[in-house]
Amino acid sequence: MDSATLAIVLIEPDIPQNTGNIIRLCANVGADLHLVNPSFALEDKKLRRAGLDYHEYANILVHNNWDGCREYFLLRRLIAIETSGSIYYHQFAYTSGDVLVFGSETKGLPQNVLNDIGQQSVKIPMQKGQRSLNLSNCVALVTYEAWRQLGFVGNIG
Repeated sequence: MDSATLAIVLIEPDIPQNTGNIIRLCANVGADLHLVNPSFALEDKKLRRAGLDYHEYANILVHNNWDGCREYFLLRRLIAIETSGSIYYHQFAYTSGDVLVFGSETKGLPQNVLNDIGQQSVKIPMQKGQRSLNLSNCVALVTYEAWRQLGFVGNIG
């Protein structure tokens, strides 16, 4: 892992196809992907199909629990992406090495994770009365904004 690389953390993801799409995204932007207690195996047929052949190009690490993941990123800035975030994702100033933390499709981020991260939280604008967006779409929006701010760091073709 390169500490200058963005990292994406999915807490207890529920839908393998979303994670497959996120694997493709991570491969294409050079972000590391960390899965915390996913509800499916990495060999899941739906995950593999959505990720196409990008699995070999993505750096993926699975953590058994949030505590282990948090310990792994002890010296890096964690940013919660949540509907209750304090600032819109495009107004936030990202830095090299940031860790973008997303909750599951059905539950969002657990309160203990939000407590651990504290004030570093961003949100995506939505119409009033709407609950959420698709997880892989949210990851793409925030990751590309962070990558854009960082000058599209990496081997760009």
